[in-house]
Amino acid sequence: MTIKPGILYLIPCTLGDTPVEQVLPQHVIAITRKLQHFVVEQPKTARQFLATIQSELPIQSLHFATLNEHTATNELSVLLAPLLAGQDVGIISEAGCPGIADPGAELVNLAHRKGIRVVPLVGPSSILLALMASGLNGQRFAFHGYLPITDAERNKTIAKLETESVKLKQTQLFIETPYRNDKLFGALLAQCRPETLLCVATNITLPSEHILTRPIKQWKSQPIPQLNKHPSMFLLLGKS
Repeated sequence: MTIKPGILYLIPCTLGDTPVEQVLPQHVIAITRKLQHFVVEQPKTARQFLATIQSELPIQSLHFATLNEHTATNELSVLLAPLLAGQDVGIISEAGCPGIADPGAELVNLAHRKGIRVVPLVGPSSILLALMASGLNGQRFAFHGYLPITDAERNKTIAKLETESVKLKQTQLFIETPYRNDKLFGALLAQCRPETLLCVATNITLPSEHILTRPIKQWKSQPIPQLNKHPSMFLLLGKS
C-alpha cells in the first residue's frame, strides 16, 4: 500500500517580542498547534515559540530536526523522512518567513522534487514589510543579505549596488548584524550620492518600530538614528 506523503508547512513566526496574535492569523496558529514534527534552525527558540502559541501536544513529545547554514545537502533527505511516512511537518526559521533569506529553501526545493505538497502560511517578512513602508520601487527590487565586513569591500559593494540601482531603477535591500548597524549606516552616508534615497527600517512590528526614508543629503543633516543592536533593514534607490 502506497503511503500518501504528509504536507510541508512553512510556518512564519514573530520578528521579536510582538504578541503572536498581532502578526499571525488564527488559522496559522491553529495548524501549527496540531503538528508534532518540525524542522527548525534552533530547537530552543522553536520550543519557546510553540509554548507561546500553546501547542496542543506536550512540548516534550514534539520532534525537532535541525536545519541551518551548517546542514549539508546530503543530510536534507533525512529531514523529509516523516513526510514520506505520511506525517505533516512544519518548518520554523528563527524570525519571519521560512525560505526567505533562510536555509529552509533547499529543503522546500527537495520536497517539490519528491512530490510533497508545500503550503506557505501567512506571516511577517521583514524584507517585504520594509519594502512596503519605504516608498521605494516595489516593482523591481533585490535582496542582497549581508554586505562585506571589511571597509574596502563594503564600500566597493555599496558603490556597485548604487550604480545598479540607478541603471535598473531597482531598490536594493540588505541587512547587517545589529551591533554593526552604525558602521554600515556611516558607510552609506559617506559613499552614496546626495540624491540617493535611503530607507532604514528598524524593529519592524515591534512597539519601537521606526521606518524612515530620506535622501542621503538629508540624512546627513539630521540626528543619527539609534540603530546599535536593533534589527534593521536598509534599502536604497539611486537617482539618475
